[in-house]
Amino acid sequence: MSSHFRVGVFVDAENVRYNGGYQMRYDVLRRFAAREGGILQRLNTYMAFDAERAREDIDYRKKAQTYQQMVRDFGWKITVKLVRRYTDEAGNVTTKANADLDMAVDAMLQAQKLDQVLLVTGDGDFLQVVEALQNTGCRVELMGFKNVSRQLQQQVDAYYSGFLIPDLLPVSYEPRNEWGKPGSCVRGVCTKWFADKGYGFLRIMTVISPNLWITDPRESDSPYASVFCHANELAEDVNEDLLANRETVLEFYVNESDQKDNGLVANNVRLAFTVNR
Repeated sequence: MSSHFRVGVFVDAENVRYNGGYQMRYDVLRRFAAREGGILQRLNTYMAFDAERAREDIDYRKKAQTYQQMVRDFGWKITVKLVRRYTDEAGNVTTKANADLDMAVDAMLQAQKLDQVLLVTGDGDFLQVVEALQNTGCRVELMGFKNVSRQLQQQVDAYYSGFLIPDLLPVSYEPRNEWGKPGSCVRGVCTKWFADKGYGFLRIMTVISPNLWITDPRESDSPYASVFCHANELAEDVNEDLLANRETVLEFYVNESDQKDNGLVANNVRLAFTVNR
């Protein structure tokens, strides 16, 4: 990859937060965006801040300010969108802090100095933005969690589920988790399942690598690993139909195999996320 390859990242933080990406690590996201050795020209994230609540809730204000400073320390530019309140005729109050327009405009204006754009969102409203960016010559990648627009996934040059990126989302009940190491908790997908034999194989991304397109774990330079899974390790809600759906994300523990050198086996396999076909 050329050392002049310029990358821009645009994060719809509220969309991420409400769709499974709460506590997403911006340091890991930065590492993912730079995995091909390009220059990180723009690192933009768009966050909501409730000024009215901050005046009354000191704890909220301190947490929000601390979090924003941590993200800035990782080299990100934060665009803060103030939460606005609207009251309907029935007296119901709704809040809104929409950053779509700001993010879309910034991406378009800055695209002329970028070679690749990574959008972190699931909002289908960005479909035309993606098309416009591609027409400028930019390669456009997408990362999302839950409720990601199917049209948006199909329009971009590559889509990545944030659930599957090593350490991007911390495992709350495993604070010292070392993704991919024996005994660690990981997320992956099922690649093969033999119902008549009662076992199959799961695939996990072991490292953030420029070779994410090499999806066959048998290749020496593939960043993926194959994990053996016995039917006895599946939770009750994990059925054959879900295993056949590549969009089903499974969460499980990996351990070394007793029967195969350097092999991995899955334990306590449960459903993390799926999309109905």
